[in-house]
Amino acid sequence: MRLPAAVLLLLLLHSAESGRRAPQYGARGRAWGGGKSRRQAQECKEYIEAGEKYLDCQDQQLTTVMQDWPTDIQHLLLARNKIQVLRDNMFSQFTQLKSLDLQQNDISMVEDGAFAGLTQLTTLLLQHNGLRTASEEILLPMRRLTYLRIYDNPWTCDCSLDSLVRTMQLPSNRNLGNYAKCAGPLSMRGHKLKKMNVELLCAPDRDGEVPSRPQIKVKPEVTSICRTYMFPKPLLDCSNKDLNHVPSGLPIDIVKMDLSGNSIRHLKPQQFLTCKDLKLLNLSRNSLQQIEMAAFAGLLYLRELDLSNNSLHNFQYGVLEDLYFLRKLSLGNNPWVCDYNIHYLIYWLKHHPGVQYTGLICAEPEEFRGWRVEDYVKTYNGECPKDRQTGGMDTGQGALGGTDNEAQEVAGETDRGGLPRPLLRKRLNGIEIIRLS
Repeated sequence: MRLPAAVLLLLLLHSAESGRRAPQYGARGRAWGGGKSRRQAQECKEYIEAGEKYLDCQDQQLTTVMQDWPTDIQHLLLARNKIQVLRDNMFSQFTQLKSLDLQQNDISMVEDGAFAGLTQLTTLLLQHNGLRTASEEILLPMRRLTYLRIYDNPWTCDCSLDSLVRTMQLPSNRNLGNYAKCAGPLSMRGHKLKKMNVELLCAPDRDGEVPSRPQIKVKPEVTSICRTYMFPKPLLDCSNKDLNHVPSGLPIDIVKMDLSGNSIRHLKPQQFLTCKDLKLLNLSRNSLQQIEMAAFAGLLYLRELDLSNNSLHNFQYGVLEDLYFLRKLSLGNNPWVCDYNIHYLIYWLKHHPGVQYTGLICAEPEEFRGWRVEDYVKTYNGECPKDRQTGGMDTGQGALGGTDNEAQEVAGETDRGGLPRPLLRKRLNGIEIIRLS
């Protein structure tokens, strides 16, 4: 009985030592101190085994990788989470990664650049997911890939799978895709991808029609033009691409979007409707002249909007109504026209005091150039000096060189138009009234 007790004691000591040197990370990557509580055991855990660093984030209900995970790990365990799509550059910061375990998620789509940067990866586990198709392009960044597990996925064996199957069947790729089988169409069900006749993937159907081979894949416009970065937060970088419009196919999970330095003149309605998680939108240094109502529809959680260095004169009524949680609005270096059309912008800012804004300076007309727009609006809405109007009529307008009838006409025009006091200019023989367009 002494020997088993000694063995048990050694195991307990080893477990305690591992607990002291293994920092643990929450689902958001926050490090916990070493310890043995069950709550901590359910969080991401970093540990070293055989001299290599592991990050274990299994069973965490994660939908993507987190921004503050350590980037010097060699092995990343993400099994049994809720990841659905593998986006371009999703793992590009883990340049030392040797193995990536993504089995038992809900993955139904892998973008071609999802594994960009993983030049050291040798093992990729994607079994027990919902993949139906993929191309050989997903494998190209992983030059050292030796083991690929993709079985228990509902593969659709047609032309769209042609390039991937041909790559896996090369003699040098003997451990890529073993045991994976077709789930459809019915005539191909149960065929192993590694052993099937590749020519059958694009064979004529019952009507004699030969399906076309998707050798040239048509990518969404945004994918072919812009770059997607997952760290520190999901960022779509479309800056300085000589765009004259917002590109189509915007990804739904982007948090930051940079469209600065282009030639976009017109924002049309609902162009950002799918970007419901967007928190920062940079549209500076374009040639924006017009923003239609509902252009920002769907951006409920947008916090920062940069519209500086454009050609905006004012905002149409209702343009900003979808931005419920906006906190920062950059408006500098736009030729703001201080007339009645600028009032909506000031009205909206007045009713959203939590928004910090900069750059609201009148550029036109000349008499208000350099004024703060808020000061202009206060002057425009100032009360007319009744004592001057009535006093002038009581004492006579002779001092101004005008008649009583002329004074009444001036008072009537002022009441109807609500003109700002700076626009009442004295002349030797009367009063000149200037209206803004």
